[in-house]
Amino acid sequence: MATTTAKRKLVVGGGNGFLGSRICKAAVARDWEVVSISRSGEPNWPSVSSHTSAPAWSKSVTWTSANILHPSTYRSSLENATAVVHSMGILLEADYKGVVSGQESPISGLRRAFSATKKGSSTNPLESDEIEPGESDGQITYELMNRDSALILAKAASDAGAKTFAYISAAAGAPILPARYINTKREAESTIASQFPSMRSLFLRPGFLYDSSRGFTMPMAAVTYSGFVVNSLTGGNLTWLMGAGGSKPLKADMVAEAVVEGIADEGVKGPVEVQEIESLANRAWRRGML
Repeated sequence: MATTTAKRKLVVGGGNGFLGSRICKAAVARDWEVVSISRSGEPNWPSVSSHTSAPAWSKSVTWTSANILHPSTYRSSLENATAVVHSMGILLEADYKGVVSGQESPISGLRRAFSATKKGSSTNPLESDEIEPGESDGQITYELMNRDSALILAKAASDAGAKTFAYISAAAGAPILPARYINTKREAESTIASQFPSMRSLFLRPGFLYDSSRGFTMPMAAVTYSGFVVNSLTGGNLTWLMGAGGSKPLKADMVAEAVVEGIADEGVKGPVEVQEIESLANRAWRRGML
């Protein structure tokens, strides 16, 4: 009697974003059931891709509107999920953006941006059914988005019986960013690994992501690649100084392919650095050509 393999189900937190939408696309190409969770549902396609309208593959994705901080709004989407991905995060907080845009004085804005600590959620995400921003002005901080939103999603995924959880981390921080940016990502990694042992956890650590559909990322990728070359010539000895600026920039599609390939390969777990991301993506593309 013939047996059939159950179809994989992937749930992507932040699936309508720049990287998240590409993860959804890569999973659809493997004929997986794909659900995206985000506040606005379907992507604004021109802002995340070269498409002006929904591409054909997107019709195979269930675009769900939900609040990642409130698992009750997406708990049903996690039912029978094989794997869950957290692809959300912020590079700049509101303080930093205010300074860059001229909306806030450099002194006050940078003082807040580079403060040693800020509040994440108002309650412990590991002990709460839902969380809210802890800062009095409701600011979305690194602690809230990079760490606590990942923890509450991981908790919901574990409760739903998901076997694999992938978290999009980062290769390193950067001199121009507060240390809290990378610190909160590493805190998320260590907490997920220790608190949810029943799930196989993957922590992808890419450097700068680029794509021609986002024109401004191309010159930034060129600059970052130059930093990567210089750092490579020193044997990586400048990583402490350059941070992610010394890591090889990666095309967003490559990272998306690596995420899906890593989920499919049960031997992949823990931190996945830039070199392994490239290896996983190349393996996925070779398979696709067969």
